[in-house]
Formats: sequence, structure tokens, C-alpha cells
Amino acid sequence: MIFVGELSDIPVGESVRVQGTVAIAVFNVEGELYAIDDTCTHQDASLSDGWLEGCAVECPLHAACFDLRTGRPSGPPAKTPVRTHAVVVEAGQVFVHESVTVDAQAADLAARVAL
Repeated sequence: MIFVGELSDIPVGESVRVQGTVAIAVFNVEGELYAIDDTCTHQDASLSDGWLEGCAVECPLHAACFDLRTGRPSGPPAKTPVRTHAVVVEAGQVFVHESVTVDAQAADLAARVAL
């Protein structure tokens, strides 16, 4: 597991970036924590620098949006989902359990959108 920080270090509506095998963005959406790969799959931009709207983050470069729960893009320009990661809070400390692969449903959706 990857140590993110104290729960109080991630205010509601904010995000932090941590390093796993790749950079990971952890978002606080109304007290729920979500973690996704930090790099937009359309072009190399940091999603932790994007705009949070509900359970979606908008990439600051070309406005691609990703669902924080599934990693799926909502439409162009991004077609490929980002990985999602499990977030665990223990005694006020936040940890991310890095996923190995993209959610199978999200990968299937990306393949259909690319056709």
C-alpha cells in the first residue's frame, strides 16, 4: 500500500498526488476518497491539477473528463480509461492500494468507442 497522508491533508473538493508505479491522484469528493492514475490518457496532463465536478475530474489540458468511480472517460478527446485504485483510511491515515489493470468494463467501453 502507498501512504498518501493524513485524512486532514485532503480537504473536501481537493486532491493530492502520490507516486506509485505511476503518479496517482487522490480526490476528496464530499468526504469520499477516490484514486485514479494521475495522467490523462489523451495527452500527458496531471488530472490532480484538473477541475473536480461531482465524481468527475476534467483534465486541465483539453477538457477530457473521467469518472472517479470507474476511470471511464465521458467522451472525447479521451477514449481510454484510467486505472482506479482502492483507498483505505486507517486511524486517520490514507493509503492507496494500487491496481494492476484497468477495470475490464472500462477497457471494453474504450475499445467500443475507438471503433
